[in-house]
Amino acid sequence: MFRFTVTQWDSVTNARLGQMETSHGVVATPAFMPVATQGTVKATTPHELREVGAEIILSNSYHLYLRPGAPLIEQAGGLHRFMGWNGPILTDSGGYQVFSLKDLCRISEEGVQFRSHLDGSKHLLTPETVVRTQERLGVDIAMVLDECVSAPGSYEEAARARALTTRWAARARSAQRREDQVLFAIVQGGVFPDLREQSARELVGLDFPGYAVGGLSVGESPVVTHEVARHAVQFLPQERPRYLMGVGLPEQLVRYVALGFDMFDCVLPTRNARNGTLFTAAGKLNIRRAEYATDPRPIEEGCACYTCRHFSRAYLRHLAIAGEILSARLNTLHNLYFYQQLMRSMRTALAEGRFAEFAQPFLFSMNMEKNNEREQGWQI
Repeated sequence: MFRFTVTQWDSVTNARLGQMETSHGVVATPAFMPVATQGTVKATTPHELREVGAEIILSNSYHLYLRPGAPLIEQAGGLHRFMGWNGPILTDSGGYQVFSLKDLCRISEEGVQFRSHLDGSKHLLTPETVVRTQERLGVDIAMVLDECVSAPGSYEEAARARALTTRWAARARSAQRREDQVLFAIVQGGVFPDLREQSARELVGLDFPGYAVGGLSVGESPVVTHEVARHAVQFLPQERPRYLMGVGLPEQLVRYVALGFDMFDCVLPTRNARNGTLFTAAGKLNIRRAEYATDPRPIEEGCACYTCRHFSRAYLRHLAIAGEILSARLNTLHNLYFYQQLMRSMRTALAEGRFAEFAQPFLFSMNMEKNNEREQGWQI
């Protein structure tokens, strides 16, 4: 079962409000997916994920294929039961891991031969085996195997990877067997607009239930990321969900919702939490700084997350400096709540017809110019 419905469009931007029905529940869009790479969102429980407002999470079939293995998870009743999460799950295919571990891989028309980063054992990923792995995991949304290239990269390299990704996508589409799982395609093409357009048009011709734009935030500047995403999204069907992979910072989420994307994932809220960096409406806050040693305030005044309702900045700094495990947990709960609250605020603004009015003050409050990011052409 899968259905995506756009319920409202913003009159000023391309942002849209919608809902995505899956075999394990309904997801309100635009949505942010916390990353559960190995079957867990680090430092949190599934119950806590629900409490912060998460409706869908992302896991990684490559890592689960290696450890503990898809057969074991299938025998345990599927990934939902194995990890104790009863909501929708999307799994990445492993294309990004092929990119990030490229010294261990060899790419051919057949697929990707690689050595495990865990024990050096040899494996072969093909479009068909990647689909089969995700079907055994029993997730709601599976992703095709794709090839990601580093930025900026050469035009020839990006063109070859785009063509291979399309051929792999067609094979993956033919290999799909489960009716309760949908398969999303991934637009590639590096930083080159014509290749992105060609990739999108070819994949749309294969009639996938949803489309992702991948291969961004891999070394190019944020402005280039924005321009490539802005160009690519216009060639994706309006009636299908659009997923921008691996992005991003809170201000980026607002900008990409304005472009018409519906789904996002990123490790930033959880990774930064473990390093003591917390997100607020005024920007990032490093809780390890000495100035917070005696600060009685919560991370953010008015925040309703568990951490802000119960603990001071002084206590959180103490935990971080002392290296306590609770530091990662409390920081993570706040950051995930902040991200989910941001998505809720955008959905509310869309429902009330005031998305642009919400977005501009939010972006101004983030003080992006202080981060030395040039914003020409980034206006809502």
